[in-house]
Amino acid sequence: MSPAPSLTHTVTDAVATVVIDHPARRNAMTDTMWAALPPLLDALAADPAVRVLVLTGAGDTFCAGADISTLGGDAGAAQERAVAAEEALAAFPKPTLAAVRGYCVGGGCQLAAACDLRFAAEDALFGVTPAKLGIVYPASSTRRLASLVGPATAKYLLFSGELIGTGRALRTGLVDEVLPGAELDRRVAEFTRVLVGRSQLTQAAAKEFAAGRTDRDAYWAEQARGSGDTAEGVTAFLERRAARFSWTATP
Repeated sequence: MSPAPSLTHTVTDAVATVVIDHPARRNAMTDTMWAALPPLLDALAADPAVRVLVLTGAGDTFCAGADISTLGGDAGAAQERAVAAEEALAAFPKPTLAAVRGYCVGGGCQLAAACDLRFAAEDALFGVTPAKLGIVYPASSTRRLASLVGPATAKYLLFSGELIGTGRALRTGLVDEVLPGAELDRRVAEFTRVLVGRSQLTQAAAKEFAAGRTDRDAYWAEQARGSGDTAEGVTAFLERRAARFSWTATP
């Protein structure tokens, strides 16, 4: 008997890794899994031991979308839970990275797009498939996708529901790096170590500014003045050592 679908997580060396684990359905997200993601993210965001989050799938697949068999009759409510999970991931106050193997389709592509960065194995396939089901893709998800890949590619994906490989995904900005499958975990670990060692103050402000927030300049200026991160960064540079930044992102 297959184990129950779940979201599992570990925290190692300041990196939280959340694993979508439903191999019987290519890691498709059940309704219960969608509902479980926001509180899990809230707990990890509040954990001072976490500085970076990695989202991935169990085995050789990232996520094949929503598990249609679990949605029941209320597709609208199920979509609301999926959007809430996507928005919680996009709002996570620390850097997020999707490590993608195999299928990254439908709701899986929504989750990957909500991460700050996406690293993919060469065999990964991406698609946004609501047109195959007659579903209206959420407005927030459509805007996020279009801001990431541009309006033309967003329309191509949404209109057709066709899958694209990593070559086109890389060219259009859907992924940031493409690696041989055997090298993906090593590269993700290497890059997350870099992120852990950088200033959370810089990262948190950059996330807000990149998301279009224009009302918090004064807040971030005040945070920078009181954090000590700038002084530590300059001192570490002059002393030729790794900086020990102290500012911590909070929800």
